[in-house]
Amino acid sequence: MRQFLALSIACVLIALLTGCGGASTSTTPTAAAATTAAANAATEEALATEESAATEDVTVSEEAAGNTLVTEWTCPEGFEGQQLSVYNWATYIGDFTVSEFERLCGVTVAYDVYDSDEAVIARMQQGNPGYDIAFMTDYAISIMIRQGLAEPITLDNIPNFANIDDAYKNQAFDPNNQYTVPYLLGTTGIAYRAEAFPDGAPTWKYLFEEFEGRVAWIESPRAMLAVALLNLGHDPNTTDPALIEQARDYLVEHSQNVVTIAADDGDAILVQGEVDAAIEYGGDMFQQISDCACEDFGFANPVDGPIMDVTSAILLKDGPNKALAEVFIDYLSDPAVAAHNTNTVNYASPNRVAVEQGLINTELLDSTALNLSPEAQPNAFFIEDIGDDDILYTNAWDEVKVMIGQ
Repeated sequence: MRQFLALSIACVLIALLTGCGGASTSTTPTAAAATTAAANAATEEALATEESAATEDVTVSEEAAGNTLVTEWTCPEGFEGQQLSVYNWATYIGDFTVSEFERLCGVTVAYDVYDSDEAVIARMQQGNPGYDIAFMTDYAISIMIRQGLAEPITLDNIPNFANIDDAYKNQAFDPNNQYTVPYLLGTTGIAYRAEAFPDGAPTWKYLFEEFEGRVAWIESPRAMLAVALLNLGHDPNTTDPALIEQARDYLVEHSQNVVTIAADDGDAILVQGEVDAAIEYGGDMFQQISDCACEDFGFANPVDGPIMDVTSAILLKDGPNKALAEVFIDYLSDPAVAAHNTNTVNYASPNRVAVEQGLINTELLDSTALNLSPEAQPNAFFIEDIGDDDILYTNAWDEVKVMIGQ
């Protein structure tokens, strides 16, 4: 429409001077040329104004949405024309993170997604099909390292590692960060419809033993059995076969209101109205709450024991481009890029500098969906690597699904 108006204005100018669209008038070549030049200038000015306004509209829109990514990070030379292959969770990176990296380095990024750590482990056990880097949680990282499915990282190639808070370095699953760099922080808790819990945020105990609404469980053997063990008063990381069997039976006994076992979309199933509560990742549910800008939903880190996790970047064995993967990790650890990721995907950031510089939205920093309450902190726990005993959980979970028809 703006282009049409610009051309119409130009036509009016020509009509006044030369009779645009009507009978021609007698003019000298010099006058005609002057008239044409004036009309062209008017058209070009109008179109330039249109383009400027359109650009301004986009910029304002992006800034209003908090989606812009402006970083001073500089890509090392020598990577132009190369390709990086990334394996990540869905909706787990900023809107412009990948495209800006491609622009800054002159590279292309092949981006593929998965829905569980177990899927990555199973894929890599069959041989790396060509991925350079993945983003996995603590206990799964231990398994990857122990089974020789990860490549060591050269931290000298990642100067922005200094921006990561010391609290998230040197974790038990990777002492001295020989294989990983922290990426995002999260919890597993209870997403719910507000009207289904009028008395406030639920606990694990209440969800399993008293709640009568429709529920979605998460496709995670360790998380589901850990919660059952917790409710029974046992160590959520036990390797005692008898206790794991008790947890299996507990889940079966309290499965009457389970509608589905969701892979990585329990939050969407909840928002679609298919269930009233879902065991889900906090960041995923906060994305849904942010998108709807409503008070219809909530997320609880249960005070009786939220599951914590540190997701880290990990280099995959036999990845074709380790050097570019390390450059990508350094880029992700830049404060502006880390803040953009958190502000987009609504998972907390381990990047201390991004927090100190005020680059992360205050709403996210204050959110109980992303941060533990003082009441929940003492009971929070990590899923730990238990070595070959992990098969006890896998078998028990398979039996649960068979017995409840899922």
